[in-house]
Amino acid sequence: MQQLTSAERRELRAQAHGLNPVVSISENGLTEAVLKEIDTCLKAHELIKIRVYGDSREDRLAYYAQICSELDCAPVQHIGKLLVVYRHSPEKAAAEAKKAAKSAPKAAPRRTKRSFQG
Repeated sequence: MQQLTSAERRELRAQAHGLNPVVSISENGLTEAVLKEIDTCLKAHELIKIRVYGDSREDRLAYYAQICSELDCAPVQHIGKLLVVYRHSPEKAAAEAKKAAKSAPKAAPRRTKRSFQG
């Protein structure tokens, strides 16, 4: 399970605020298919929300712990029936850095000021 600092968690909670849940855990619980879907979504997005249907808080906490331990992701927030998890993706970070480097305009050559002594 990844560990986050409180500042990192705060930033991720702010980023997750506008997200919609991408995975739902229904009455069948946390099956292998659901875990596989969560893993796929984490690879694609890094930060996701998961909706848990059911009224048992203990079940939601157990799902949260199981997801974080089995998929090596960090718990960000558990609020009501929503779980927010994060897993850093080095491949995605490298691709974004490469894309940013390509789209950045090239710097013009620097001109130096010449002073005239007269």
